[in-house]
Amino acid sequence: MHIVSYRGDGKWRAGITRGPLLADVGALNPADRQAPATVRGLLESGPSYLDKILRLADAMLAGGEGQLMSVEKVEIGPPVPDPDKIICLGLNYLEHAAEVQMDIAGVPTFFAKFRNSLCGPKSPIVLPQISTQVDYEGELAVVIGRRCKGVAEGEALDFIAGYTIMNDVSARDLQMQTSQWTAGKALDTFAPMGPGIVSASDIPDPQNLQIRTRVNGIILQDGNTADMIFPVGWTIAFLSSLMTLEPGDIISTGTPSGVGFKRRPPVFLKAGDLVEVEIEKIGVIRNPVVGPANTR
Repeated sequence: MHIVSYRGDGKWRAGITRGPLLADVGALNPADRQAPATVRGLLESGPSYLDKILRLADAMLAGGEGQLMSVEKVEIGPPVPDPDKIICLGLNYLEHAAEVQMDIAGVPTFFAKFRNSLCGPKSPIVLPQISTQVDYEGELAVVIGRRCKGVAEGEALDFIAGYTIMNDVSARDLQMQTSQWTAGKALDTFAPMGPGIVSASDIPDPQNLQIRTRVNGIILQDGNTADMIFPVGWTIAFLSSLMTLEPGDIISTGTPSGVGFKRRPPVFLKAGDLVEVEIEKIGVIRNPVVGPANTR
């Protein structure tokens, strides 16, 4: 099952999917008048409430009965369209650090993206007019499930609601203009996510997941989260020593080797491309690339 955000009545609503079927969270327990409408609200309700919702959804989706919808007939968006924070790690795989010829620090390199970058698992990546070097970065993303501050590494995984996929799309020419990467990272549509959140209970070990990125069917990244320099638990402990992490916060954990700008010749995204990122036990996101939007 996936926890998803889908478009209903012009607004993002929380849903649970299994295969082609979707159940609205509010329809799972009609007697619950306080059922949260959004995924962030669902996460803020706490792990026990989330577990209850997942059990109800499992029963409804397995039986194929109740107020179910077709996934194909709704718009699926980023799992959490309105996070408080989107934190992304750089240089978190040894081979990737080597291919970009950058030293490994004693703590993670990280930067921020913002809500404008988020888009759904099938939404288009829109090439900006101001860049000619747009690259892909397939990544495992962590979704925080409850507030944490100063947690120990051994306890950090307990604060995760689940896992999803992010493509940390990057405009390399803008990114490398200064030592601060934000200009090349925070553009509109530069954080496709999905297909939804897989519960942390279904992925007890996030450090053993195969991750692949394909462009037009060709595998360009093929790695495993076991190769992370800073594992998920360590990363959460480190970040929570600096800031309070809130339910719905997204941490994208870095990309394996094989990025486009270090290939010879370089591989940059162009209109008409299809970018797929697939992670074991989570699924796949498929995003077409389109030309610059008309901003006039």
